[in-house]
Amino acid sequence: MALLVNPTSGGGRGARDGRAAADRLRALGVGVRLLEGRDPADAASVARDAVQSGVDVLVVAGGDGMVHLAVQCVAGTDVPLGIVPTGTGNDFATALGLPAHDAAGAARVIDGWQVRAVDAVLTQSGAGPRWFAGVLSSGFDSAVNERANRMRWPKGRSRYNIAILAELGVFKAVPFRVTIDGELIEAQAMLAAVGNNTSYGGGMKIAPDALLDDGQLHVTVLRELGTIEFLRVFPRVYKGTHVSHRAVDVYAGREVSLDAPGAIAYADGERIGPLPITATCVPKALRVLVPPEA
Repeated sequence: MALLVNPTSGGGRGARDGRAAADRLRALGVGVRLLEGRDPADAASVARDAVQSGVDVLVVAGGDGMVHLAVQCVAGTDVPLGIVPTGTGNDFATALGLPAHDAAGAARVIDGWQVRAVDAVLTQSGAGPRWFAGVLSSGFDSAVNERANRMRWPKGRSRYNIAILAELGVFKAVPFRVTIDGELIEAQAMLAAVGNNTSYGGGMKIAPDALLDDGQLHVTVLRELGTIEFLRVFPRVYKGTHVSHRAVDVYAGREVSLDAPGAIAYADGERIGPLPITATCVPKALRVLVPPEA
């Protein structure tokens, strides 16, 4: 196995947990090659080289961002992905039933070699082709990410919360064009999200009916709302009950295109780039290691 860690992830926590999982696997008799990337580009390069060299399994230690990086290397191949969930947001790992912040537990899952095939999503945009495993979003939440990424203080989740408050004061709904399996939907909307997984952002259930292996993408569109009503609706996303609100439309399909002026797409919490973008569900394109009961 090749186990990739990011030394800067989580203030070093990702690297520590990754090394602990590697030690645990070696103690179980598993051959592990530890890989470290200096930055995301270097991490992607060493992971890709490992897959091309013929490793049996690629394991990453980190959150959804590290999963996103690994998916670029293993989607569409026979190489399974193992995850040691150490991130702030571990939405994809949680959907697979993996233990978060538990290096020993993650090592036991990886050693068990229970493989599950799930869907992955291939996007096409001006940024070129890109895979994602969880949720692609654009609109308000992406504007919050853009703002948070420009901020240098505070660190952690607090920075994101402050960015939400700041963006609420200036964000306006934009005209979205959403095309699902050839059918065009136009709406003045606050956001549009495309879910292969149920949740993003550390537990926000934006697409509560999404399944990782149903061959479908689940689309959530939040139409224009005033600030007060938006504040009432947005917290409901943590339970998935927002979908019953009159301003929320939900759809499903295999291919989804999004376009809106000035909107940026994020997938698995990582910046993809400006719309337009087309996302296509590729059934069973990703092999992942899961607990036996998953």
